Amino acid sequence: MSDSSSLPPVRLLSEAQLARDALAAPLLSRAARLARWAGPGTRVGAGGELVEEQLPEAAGVLGLAGDDAAAFAGEAWRVAVDTGLVEIVDEEEGTVEAGEDLAVLTSGAPQDVLGVWLGALDTVLADASVPDLDDLVEAMGEDGEIDLSSLDWDPEAEAEFLDGVLGNLYLLTVGENALGEVPVPLPALAASMIVPDDMGEPTNDVLEQVSDAMMRLDDQFRLLEPIGLVDFQPVDEALMADADEEPAAPVDDLDVSRYGVVRLTPLGLYGLRARLTEAGFSAPAVGELADKGADTLLDGTAGFPAAAAQAEIEQWLARREPLSAARELLSAARGTDPGAPLRRLHCQQALSLVGMEAEPALREVLDNAELGGLARVWLSENDAPDVPPPSEAMVFWLTIDTVAAQLAAEGNSTELQALVEGLAQQHSGFFDSAWRVDHPAAPDVLEAMGRLHPDKKVAKEARKAAFKARSQQGG
Repeated sequence: MSDSSSLPPVRLLSEAQLARDALAAPLLSRAARLARWAGPGTRVGAGGELVEEQLPEAAGVLGLAGDDAAAFAGEAWRVAVDTGLVEIVDEEEGTVEAGEDLAVLTSGAPQDVLGVWLGALDTVLADASVPDLDDLVEAMGEDGEIDLSSLDWDPEAEAEFLDGVLGNLYLLTVGENALGEVPVPLPALAASMIVPDDMGEPTNDVLEQVSDAMMRLDDQFRLLEPIGLVDFQPVDEALMADADEEPAAPVDDLDVSRYGVVRLTPLGLYGLRARLTEAGFSAPAVGELADKGADTLLDGTAGFPAAAAQAEIEQWLARREPLSAARELLSAARGTDPGAPLRRLHCQQALSLVGMEAEPALREVLDNAELGGLARVWLSENDAPDVPPPSEAMVFWLTIDTVAAQLAAEGNSTELQALVEGLAQQHSGFFDSAWRVDHPAAPDVLEAMGRLHPDKKVAKEARKAAFKARSQQGG
C-alpha cells in the first residue's frame, strides 16, 4: 500500500463501546490488576521487568496456573509499565508505584481509555516481532549473551512483515466487497505477503515460504489475541505432528480452519485504523464528515463505496433540518470544475434520502442551468405537482453531466457502457446535439462514448462530435 492512497472507509463502533471492549481485553485487564497489586514490596529489574521471584505471586493474583503462568504474568507486567499503569520510582532500588494512567481506566473518558489501549497494542506488536523464546535460548552463548546474528532475524523486516499482514487483513475487512466478519484463512494471509501478484502456479520454494510464514503468523496472532486485536483460531496441532505419528483423532483435510483463521475485532479495526492514520495513510471512518459542510461531504464521499457513502450521508442529514440541508447540498453541488459532476451525483443521492420538507429548496433552483435538471428529477420522483418540463438544452446538459459523473465514479464500467448504448439508441441525432452543449465535460464525455460504444459507426460519430465540442470550447 502506498501511504498516499486512500483506504476504504471503515464503520467503527462508538468510542464508548470500543472503550468497554478495551477494558475487557484480557491482557489490558491483567495489566490493570497487577498495577493495583503492586506496592512497596514490589521489585523490578533494570529493564522494568518484574523480578523472577515475584512472578509466581503475580501469576497467582491473576489466577493463572500452569507452565506458562509466569510468562503471562511477565507479559501483563510489561504492558502495565509501558502504558504508564505502573511507574518506576527508583531505578536503583527497583521500586514502583501505581501510575497516573491507572485512574484513566476507571474514571477517564472513552478516548483516554482507548489511548491507554493503543499504548498496550504497541507493546504487544513489538513483542510479536521478536523471535520466540526457544530460538532465543538456542542463540544464547555460555556468557549469557544472545548472538542475534545466529537467529537470521532482521527486526525492521519482521516489523514490516507484520505491519503488511495487518494492513492486508484491514483491507480484507473493510470496503464494499470485503469479507467483513468472515474469518480469513492464515494461508491466504501468508500468501498475500509472499506470492507475487503475477505468479500463476506457485513454485515449491514459494509454497515452502508461505508455509513458514503461516507458522510465524500462528505464533504472532496467539500473542495479539489477548489484547483484543483479533479473534484467532490457531493452526491445528495435528498438522504439526511428525509424519510417523498417528493423529489423536480423525481429521478433515478439507477443513480450511485447521490451518488457522483470523478476523479483526471491532476494537482491532479501530486500532489498525489509528496506526494507519499515524503512518500517513488516509483511512477514513464513516461519520467523520457529519459535522462538516456539504462541500466537504460531497467531495469526501466521492471515493466511497455506495453503502459507505449512504451511511455517511445519513449521519450528516441526521444532524440537520431537511430544508436547510437540501439548500446546503444544492449550493455545494454548483460549479464547473472537473469534480462538479460527481458532486452533483452525490448531491442527488443525498437528496433522495430527504423528504418533501425539502421541496422549496428544489423549486428555488429550477431555473439554474446546473441544478435545474436534477431538481426536476427529484420533484418528479417525489410526485410533486406542477413540475415544469425541461428544455431540450437542459436535458442534454443533464445527460452530459450524468455521464461525466459516472466516468469519474466508475471509469469505463459495464454499467456505463450500457448507458452509452441506450443514449445513442433512444435519441436519434444525439451526437449532433450533444457537441453543442455548453458543458465543460462535453468533449471528454463524447470521447468516452466513442471508446465505449461497440458499434463502429456510432463510435465514429461520437469521436467526430467530441472533436467539434473541443473545437467549440477552444481546445
